[in-house]
Amino acid sequence: MTTIKINERTKTGKAFMAMFEAFFKGVEGIEIGEDDYNQFNEERTAYSPEFIEKVKKAEKNIKEGKTTRLNPEDIWASI
Repeated sequence: MTTIKINERTKTGKAFMAMFEAFFKGVEGIEIGEDDYNQFNEERTAYSPEFIEKVKKAEKNIKEGKTTRLNPEDIWASI
């Protein structure tokens, strides 16, 4: 699969889309998709989904004030 990004706001982009739709509309194997919800921009990550969920949970807890402060002078006593 190949993804082509076209800025439909430009003159060239509008012309390309008009030509593309005229030649390839309804042709099997070719699809025009909108970039809603990052359909074409799925970002790949090296992090596991479990790790990402842990980070999101930690961010939520920080925003809600559910944190523990450690004393850098005596870390073991703070735990």
